[in-house]
Amino acid sequence: MSRIDAIFAKLKQQGRKALIPFVTAGDPSPKATVPLMHAMVKAGADILELGVPFSDPMADGPTIQRASERALKHGVSLGDVLAMAAEFRRKDKTTPIILMGYANPLEAMGYQAFAERAAEAGVDGVLIVDYPPEECEEFVRLAHQRGLSPIFLLSPTSPDSRIERVAKMARGFVYYVSLKGVTGASNLDIEDVRRNVLKLSARLPLPVGVGFGIRDAATAKAVSAFADAVVVGSRIVQEIEQSNAKQRNSRVAALIAEFRQAMDAS
Repeated sequence: MSRIDAIFAKLKQQGRKALIPFVTAGDPSPKATVPLMHAMVKAGADILELGVPFSDPMADGPTIQRASERALKHGVSLGDVLAMAAEFRRKDKTTPIILMGYANPLEAMGYQAFAERAAEAGVDGVLIVDYPPEECEEFVRLAHQRGLSPIFLLSPTSPDSRIERVAKMARGFVYYVSLKGVTGASNLDIEDVRRNVLKLSARLPLPVGVGFGIRDAATAKAVSAFADAVVVGSRIVQEIEQSNAKQRNSRVAALIAEFRQAMDAS
């Protein structure tokens, strides 16, 4: 059983939902990332989503775009991100790590080299934003071979044919994009999200996580009532952006704890 499958099974037994925070690797500096990852786990994170910096993050709003820019100023590459994952894994053997990024850095490294290095680093899942399931069969095959979970995005506009493909190719969980737009948007219709997630859950053999637009504990609590996982990104990156080095980990940890408490009370 993979680490992702194990954490979802454990949480289901406990009647709880997964909290998945996102941070951009290397933001605000390469040395800050691994201590921040440990701080988030200690505060209640179940799975960590680590963004691979990219110069044209088309699915991301301005907050995460700025995070990528800060990381890229330090020259953070995909190889550096894998090194961060390996460093984290030396102390934490159980918390799943998901890499979220774009095709260009992965293709520059090569599918096979990436799959091998990611598995060796202790990465558990990979979400490539601009890889629709119709166009990445070779990557998915190599990921499966190395025990990596390909994670796909589904949205309110996903056709039935794509949902069927994702059901066959995905592992770990499916990431439902809760609104039409980029990360950090705030026009979330909870009832609409609930209807769509319940429909997806009936058709998919995997847990469904919800992200985009979840900016406060109250929204996380509402979403966790029907979703298997809640992904929080821009709000956490904003906290990093507004904190100094001494405050950063404690402020992010406090935010994670707030989300965790609200979700557990749902």
